[in-house]
Amino acid sequence: MRARAPLGLAVALVLALAACGSGGGNPAPRRTVTVLAAASLTEVFGRLEQRFEAEHPGVDVKISYGGSSDLAQQIVNGAPADVFAAANTSTMDTVARAGLAGQPRVFATNELRIAVPADNPKNIGSLADLAKDGVVLVVCAPQVPCGAATQKVATAAGVRLRPASEEPDVKSVLGKVVAGEADAGLVYVTDVHARGDRVRGVAFPEAAGARNDYPITVPSGAPEAELGRQFVELVRGQVGREALTAAGFQVP
Repeated sequence: MRARAPLGLAVALVLALAACGSGGGNPAPRRTVTVLAAASLTEVFGRLEQRFEAEHPGVDVKISYGGSSDLAQQIVNGAPADVFAAANTSTMDTVARAGLAGQPRVFATNELRIAVPADNPKNIGSLADLAKDGVVLVVCAPQVPCGAATQKVATAAGVRLRPASEEPDVKSVLGKVVAGEADAGLVYVTDVHARGDRVRGVAFPEAAGARNDYPITVPSGAPEAELGRQFVELVRGQVGREALTAAGFQVP
């Protein structure tokens, strides 16, 4: 007759085997950093997202791009965000007035360019050319930072623009120029840089009077505030500065 193991030892073995087979070695749940960012930051933040995830195993960076005014309103309305990067200070002020802005810091500046198709069929060379008959112009809506800057430069130059459409963000403006639906669009230097194979950028002196400061913050009540602060540090640090400069931004 075969001897039996003591009951206590048998129970211990069963529990040990169960632990090994059921999750003792399972990876920890992934954490998510939610970033709301101005559409003009798409290319740069896409690269920084990859860098951050590589340096933080188990962390996903989820970025929602759009018009800064819309993103600010989402935060005011209760949307969770660990980082908010806006394309001008006035949209950040919207979040600040609601007591949700944290401590914003300006990390980049940008200015307008006229985007035209690569062959520039309407021979646009100045802001005044956008007001000529037959020129199909698209701009950002006035509540969006690029739209506010457009209004500012037009007023300063005494040029009355008659856009065919007002778009919700700068990427939508650029898309219409790239698709051949517009002869010109007012976008940022960085947007022209990103699509330099499809469009040409026309500089104009009035743009210098409407440069946009880009502030970034960890909103109050951020679900992953510490990870949000680390992402902000990446953006404002040497790696972020180099990525921003390469994309055509100026950094403080």
